[in-house]
Amino acid sequence: MAEYKWPDADKRTQIGKRIARLDGAVKVSGKAKYNSDLNRPGMLHGKVLRSPHAHAKIISIDTSAAEQMPGVKAVHIINGVGFEIRWAGENIVAVAALDEPTAEDAIRAIKVQYEKLPHLVVDHDLKIAGEWATPTNESKKGDYEKGFAEAEVIHEGVYGMPVITHCCLEPHGSVTEWEDDNLLVHLSTQAVSGIAAQMATPMEIPAGKIRVKQDHIGGGFGSKFGPDAWDVAGAKLSKKAGGKPVRIFLERDAELMVAGTRPSHYAKVKIGAKKDGTLTAWQSESWGSGGPNGSGSPPLPYVIDIPNQSRKHVSIANHVGPSRAWRAPNHPQACFVTMSALEDLAAKLNMDPLEFVLKNKALLGTRKDNYADELMLAAEKIGWKKTWHPRGDKTPGPIKRGLGLSFHTWGGGGHASDCDLVIQPDGSVEVRMGTQDLGVGTRTALAIVAADTLALPLEAIKISIGDNRFPASGGSGGSTTIGGISASTRRASLDALDKIFEKAAPTLNAQPAELEAIGGKIQVKGDASRSLTWAQACAKLGAMPITVRGKNPGPGPLTSQGVGGVQMADVAVDIETGIVKINKIVAVQDCGLIINLKLTESQVYGALIMGVCWALYEEKINDQTTGKTLNANMEFYKLAGIGDIGQLEVHMMTGKGYDERGVIGIGEPPAVSPGAVISNAVANAIGVRVPGLPLTPDRVLAALETKGGR
Repeated sequence: MAEYKWPDADKRTQIGKRIARLDGAVKVSGKAKYNSDLNRPGMLHGKVLRSPHAHAKIISIDTSAAEQMPGVKAVHIINGVGFEIRWAGENIVAVAALDEPTAEDAIRAIKVQYEKLPHLVVDHDLKIAGEWATPTNESKKGDYEKGFAEAEVIHEGVYGMPVITHCCLEPHGSVTEWEDDNLLVHLSTQAVSGIAAQMATPMEIPAGKIRVKQDHIGGGFGSKFGPDAWDVAGAKLSKKAGGKPVRIFLERDAELMVAGTRPSHYAKVKIGAKKDGTLTAWQSESWGSGGPNGSGSPPLPYVIDIPNQSRKHVSIANHVGPSRAWRAPNHPQACFVTMSALEDLAAKLNMDPLEFVLKNKALLGTRKDNYADELMLAAEKIGWKKTWHPRGDKTPGPIKRGLGLSFHTWGGGGHASDCDLVIQPDGSVEVRMGTQDLGVGTRTALAIVAADTLALPLEAIKISIGDNRFPASGGSGGSTTIGGISASTRRASLDALDKIFEKAAPTLNAQPAELEAIGGKIQVKGDASRSLTWAQACAKLGAMPITVRGKNPGPGPLTSQGVGGVQMADVAVDIETGIVKINKIVAVQDCGLIINLKLTESQVYGALIMGVCWALYEEKINDQTTGKTLNANMEFYKLAGIGDIGQLEVHMMTGKGYDERGVIGIGEPPAVSPGAVISNAVANAIGVRVPGLPLTPDRVLAALETKGGR
């Protein structure tokens, strides 16, 4: 029976190597087909009429003019009379027509009467929030009053970051079509296996009659788990139109208005320490909003467990569109607040932040030694000892340089995942799994695990994913994908190999336990003269293939959870214009055993680039008077360009002390620190904290004004 563990380092042929994506060529060449690219025969185009009001009640709807228009094939009311609208852009009516212009004309012809209701879209001021503000969490640890009495230096500050959107390059949407009473859904989703169960109830059909397919997804970041109202509407329009395919993908303005946000977070912080830097107390009063359902309480203080604490959080339910999981939910917010307060306190203590953090290493939890190692490595790579200076660059000229640091954590344990590994008598191998590739490099990772286990080249493994008819695998969220899919594939591959050993053993005059797979052969351990090629061994299967089901969770220590990482940033700030430029960001990160070093580093690079975007540019701006999103386009919803990113350097912690933990996810943790680390570097450069993100020129100049002039 197989021993379910990862191969020792000297036995790995594929695992841990730098291997390019198997689907990289089709993606960069434009041959890869995303569901938004589909053009099915006879396809109709769907459009959605959206509310112009942030808060209102629907009084009446008249769709008669739209229904009578030539080319309109179906109309479906999503939210009818009496429905309470809670954000501008809420779905009202969907139509399907022969082409997009006709569908757009049809939704303009629909007449809706609204009763406008009071709305709130701002969230930075609790005084304005009024009845929409609700205290949701209050907790204490130790004696914070005593802790502040013992403190010799106390810092107080207010920090905040606004609502941002997911801004997926491939917008939310689907192409739906019927064949008899079976529904085929081509959905842009992070959870291929879970969609049918979620669509079954609104569609009033058994989940077994719903097939979900997706070859590639153009971004999700936590916003594409379930089917949305427009996806269900598309399926109902298709039914009304005789089963014809209906395409509904959001326009860019709708994508930015209604397809999900990361909640805002603001906090008033008080933090105390002794003169030697020993932290004694923390007090925070925080608030924020994630739309009508408010916001959760970020884990303050973040990572560092200060002995005496008092925490309060107020959730604001406002009308800015729904929040959805955004790459490490609540962690970027908590990290920004905590790391800003820590560096501000270090500046008040006249301490190097690196020395300050290491002074309090004991408060960093079970991974404190890992953090210390990572901090020292990052400091070496960014030249901390040579470049860091006390707050405020005193060199002449308007360009000021500064360094900042941050650290973060995440879980990343593997999700439930089933894998079928099929071996044919001709030796061909296929891995089947109802998973998806949100950025992990899923096809490549699955091929690496199977090829390494079976001692075959990567090209010998066929990977079939993106279809809910394959064995179920969890959604890609919480950085759980790589642990789940790699563990179930490893178990399936080991069990399949045992079956091959059983068939090959008699020919080799050996017991199955005496065999091994090595270099494309099945041989007696240590004796290459007694061997069969892979094809010869598989021929012993006879006429029928074998299919082995691997599962996660399952036996053996293949995956675990809990990682830590640190980042350091080197920035330049022009104090005459307020423009921040990234010189360099260093990320040092652990995530257990790495399946593909190249793609793991790629995920960290992606997180850093995303972090530069929200640290310097991103903000969803809503007008309080109208409730509308003012920058629902790619002209004014700013993202970083290639010239804004600076030099990025990534180092993964591997080997002894890390590999033994098994495979752990990496998608979210490096996306936590960028806002904090860049903000801290800016404060070090200009000598004053810019209290809010993004670090736009106007905010930088305003902070300099409070300092006493530029």
